[in-house]
Amino acid sequence: MPGGAYKPLKNDDLEKIHKAALEILSSIGIADATPEVIEFSLKSGCSINEGRLCFPKSLIEDVLSKAANDYVVYSRNPCHADLHVGNYRVHYATSGEAVTILEFDSKSYRPSKLIDLYDACRLVDKLEYIHQFGQTVIPTEISDLDEHDFNVAYALVSGTEKPFEMTFNRAKNIKGAIEMFDIVLGGEGRFSKKPFCTFGGCPIVSPLRFAKDNLDVLVETSKLGLINDIAIAPQAGATAPVTLAGTLAQVTAEGLACLAVVNFIRPGCPMSFAIWPFISDLRTGSFSGGSGEEALIVAAAVQIGKFYDLPTTVPSCMTDSKIPDAQAGYEKGISAILAGLAGGNRILESAGMLGSLMGCSFEALVIDNEMLGSIQRVIRGIEVTEETLSVKEIKEVALGEGHYLGHKQTLEHMQSEFLYPKLADRTPPGEWEENGSKDIFNRAHEIVCKILSSYYPNHISSKIDKEIRDKFPILLSLNSM
Repeated sequence: MPGGAYKPLKNDDLEKIHKAALEILSSIGIADATPEVIEFSLKSGCSINEGRLCFPKSLIEDVLSKAANDYVVYSRNPCHADLHVGNYRVHYATSGEAVTILEFDSKSYRPSKLIDLYDACRLVDKLEYIHQFGQTVIPTEISDLDEHDFNVAYALVSGTEKPFEMTFNRAKNIKGAIEMFDIVLGGEGRFSKKPFCTFGGCPIVSPLRFAKDNLDVLVETSKLGLINDIAIAPQAGATAPVTLAGTLAQVTAEGLACLAVVNFIRPGCPMSFAIWPFISDLRTGSFSGGSGEEALIVAAAVQIGKFYDLPTTVPSCMTDSKIPDAQAGYEKGISAILAGLAGGNRILESAGMLGSLMGCSFEALVIDNEMLGSIQRVIRGIEVTEETLSVKEIKEVALGEGHYLGHKQTLEHMQSEFLYPKLADRTPPGEWEENGSKDIFNRAHEIVCKILSSYYPNHISSKIDKEIRDKFPILLSLNSM
C-alpha cells in the first residue's frame, strides 16, 4: 500500500525543521554518551562541549548520504508477506509493552503475564490486517532481566510466523536470542541472512540525553548489522517544547543523533527513523495518545522521515479510553488513518492498546484489526482504468434492466472492490435485537474465545523446542501453550 497523500508540513517547513535540528546537534548536543560511543564519535568528527556530544552539521549531512533507506523483515511462512520497509510502503504492527491486561468479564485491569504475551501473539497470528507482531505486554511476573529477555523472544518466535519486533533489557542477551532464532531456522547464521525480528529500545531520554542501557543495545545491534528498531518519544510541554514545531525540531535532532551513532559503527546499517513525538495533557501532565494533536504530529514525523528518505516507524491507534468504546474508536481511527495516508512504513501501537498505552485488550486487538482493514482499503485508493470507468456496463444497464446487482462486472469485482466486515454489524435494528443486541465489544470477545480455544500454533517442532529449552531458561510450560 503506497501512502504519502497526506502532508501536513510544507516543503519550507521541512527545511526549517531540518536546519533547527542541525543547529541543536551542533550547538547543544546530546548528554550522557557512554565512553564507547564518545570514543568512536570523536574519531568520526564529533566534539565534546561541556560534557555533551556535539555533531557538526556537515557530519550529519554525510551520515544522511550514506544511511540505509530501506530494509526487509522476513516472514517465516510464505502465507505472510515479508515487510519491505521504505519509500511510502505502509504496514501496520502491534507494540506497546503495556503492564496490564483488560479482563472482559470484570471490565478491570490486572498485571500482564508471560502467557498473555504468548496469547496475544497467537491471536495476532490469525488477524489478517496486522502485518507484524510487536511486544504488546510485559511479563510482569519475571523479575530476572535475563529470563525476561529470553522468554519474550521464545513467546514471540513460538507464537507467530509473522515478522515481529522486541526489545532487550540487556545488550548481552542479543546474541543469545539470535542463537535461539538460528536454532528455529535450522542452522547457525541463518537469522542474519533473513532476519524475521527487529530489535530496539529507547536510546534517548528527552530532552537530548542518551539512555545507557538502550544505547548499549543500539551499539550492539549495529555491530552485528541487525535492524535497529528504536523509538524516541518526547512529550510536548513536558520533555519537549510546548509548540509542535519545537517538539518536531528536538525529536528530529534526537533521531539524527541515533542515526549518526549507528552509521559511525557500521555505515549503511539499517535503522528505522523512529521519531515518536507525544502529546501531554497540560492540565495533568499525563500523556495523551488519543488527542488530535497526536494524530497530526505523528503524520508530520512520517513526513520528516520521508524528507530524509529514511525508513520510518511511528505510533498510532492510541487511545486514552480504558475500554473499546466510542472514544477509543474515534481516537484510534483518526491517528491510524493519518499515519497511513502520510506513508508511515511501519505503524506501531496499531492494535489492542488502551489507557494511554498502559493496558492491552484481546478484544481491542480484534476490533482494531477490522478497523485497519477499512483503513488499508482507504490507503489503497481508487483504481481508474478504462475497465473500471465502466462506460460499456453503464450503457448496458441504463438501456437494459436498470440495476447492476446481477451484472457480470458486479459479480467479478464485488470481492476486490469492497471490503466486508466480519465484526461490524450492518443488520437492521430489528434483526440486531433478535440476535441479542450485542455491541462490538461482546462480538469481539466471542471471536477472541473462538481463536484462543482452538488455535494452538505449532511453529516450532518438539525436537527444536526441547533444544531451546535445554539452552535457555524458558518459563512457558508446554501445557499452557
